[in-house]
This record gives sequence, C-alpha cells and structure tokens, in this order.
Amino acid sequence: MRYVLQIVLALVLLSPTVALAVQPDELLSDPKLEQRARNISSGLRCLVCQNQSIDDSDAPLAKDLRVLVRDRLKAGDSDEQVLRFVVSRYGDFILLKPPFNVQTVLLWTLPGLILLAAGGVILFNIRRRRTAAAVPKPLNEAETAALRDILEQRTP
Repeated sequence: MRYVLQIVLALVLLSPTVALAVQPDELLSDPKLEQRARNISSGLRCLVCQNQSIDDSDAPLAKDLRVLVRDRLKAGDSDEQVLRFVVSRYGDFILLKPPFNVQTVLLWTLPGLILLAAGGVILFNIRRRRTAAAVPKPLNEAETAALRDILEQRTP
C-alpha cells in the first residue's frame, strides 16, 4: 500500500499542470468580474501561439487581449458584448471553438473530407493491387522468344 501511495504521489508531482499567464497587475479587484474575464479569455485563442488560450499564453498580444477583455467588462459590457467586440476585430479565428457558419464551414468539414479522401485513396490502392496480382501481365517479345527457345530445346 505504501508503494502505491508513493507512485500516486510521484505521478501527481510529475504530471503537467496548466500555468495561467495572467499577471497580478491584470487582475480585477471584483472577484465576479475577474471570474467573468477568465471565462471569456479561456475561450479566446492567442493569435501568436494559436494552440493556447490568451489566459495560458505569455505573448504580449495575449496580455493586450486580456487587458482589453477586462477593460470592456469594467466599462459595463456583457460577456456576449465583449466576445462580439473581439470577434469583430479579429474574426472567428480568435475563438477556440468557432461557430459553424458560412465562413467556417470549411474549417469544420475539412477534417472529415480529408479522412474520406484518404480512405478513398487507400481503397483505390487496395483494389488496384488485388487486380494487378490476379491478372498476370502478358509476356513481352523478349520473354516470348525466350520461352519459344526453351520449348524448342525440350522437344526432340
């Protein structure tokens, strides 16, 4: 039992943790506003890192966006108004989960289309190999002549 606890403790200590990049000077004094800011910024993509939210990124642009979100909240904007403002400036790409609409239809459907195309290529290659293996190729002229020579040598 002791070893199990040691292993669990080691795994917990070695597991990666998410370090938020929000600086103390960015924090809002109102905990409710701060929580709203965190909820909004956790859904916004860092335009520099692209695979992180602005909450997780240390990039200067991410900091500017975090400050912008907090300023808009302090000005009295709702969460939806803040999101609309940021999207109007940077487009749907800024959202970590962009909506499904006319502009993002390719973004949402492209992975499936790529999988379908890859599956089609694989099936085509499998069928081509099966038909190529099933039907022997005809002999060319040199092979036909060599076969005639062999048969002529065998016949008395």
